[in-house]
Amino acid sequence: MATTKINTETALQSYESYERKARLSLRRRNMSDLALFLVGAGVIVWGVLAGADAMRYNWQWYRVPQFFYRIIDGELIWGPLVRGLMVTLQITLWGALLAFALGLSVALLRLSRSFSGRWLSTVYLEAIRNTPLLVQMYLFYFVLSPILGIERFWTGVLCLAVFEASFISEIIRGGILSVPKSQWEAASSLGLKPSVTYLKVVLPQAVPLMLPPLTSSLVNLTKSSAIVSTIAIFDLTNEGRNVIADTFMTFEIWLTVAGIYLVLTVSMSVLAAWMERRSRRLHQR
Repeated sequence: MATTKINTETALQSYESYERKARLSLRRRNMSDLALFLVGAGVIVWGVLAGADAMRYNWQWYRVPQFFYRIIDGELIWGPLVRGLMVTLQITLWGALLAFALGLSVALLRLSRSFSGRWLSTVYLEAIRNTPLLVQMYLFYFVLSPILGIERFWTGVLCLAVFEASFISEIIRGGILSVPKSQWEAASSLGLKPSVTYLKVVLPQAVPLMLPPLTSSLVNLTKSSAIVSTIAIFDLTNEGRNVIADTFMTFEIWLTVAGIYLVLTVSMSVLAAWMERRSRRLHQR
């Protein structure tokens, strides 16, 4: 018994020592990664400043806040960058909703037993994923929009939704296929309808697996929304371009616009990570 106790204590001490070394190694690696990031960021900032200095660029950061908001006679007036940001958020929201609905429909068609459904969904995926988004935007704006009488804003939203749905459909299909066949068989043995099986059995298990790639699609949709500026929709990118045309503050405005997009996409990623952790905890219960 004494020997067993000594061996157990020795094993615990060895494990604690190994754990301390592992934590120390991880901390050092994180510090080295942070140092490399700071060095890289410093090099980029130095390059931008050196290039601007060589161009004798006159920085005017003090003028940037007025393009976010102004207070005139005690009244708050939103600037062009905020107005453009609101349009970008609207495009992202509506585009994401339509893309998810269309992507889910295409995924179900690909998983169906219908030959025509699988054929149509495959043709759609190949056509959309193998043509440039810019060309699709022009086709929607110059061809589809006049025929159907769609407004410019909704033309941009529809084009982005159709494009992003081609990727979302594969994410949803992969998530559904990842659910074990035993779950389908159990639902079938209980006499559940296919729609109930999807809603009550399959999707609750597939959604946590789909969240990370769906977040990537949402981030990609947010970044791709800048392309609607090519059809004269006054989103964040277009408003930034107009401000530059009026003020010639090229560096300040484009850096500000890029920073806004970065904040948007990082916020989405953090929110999705929190939702994923919460979903997994609820699923484990």
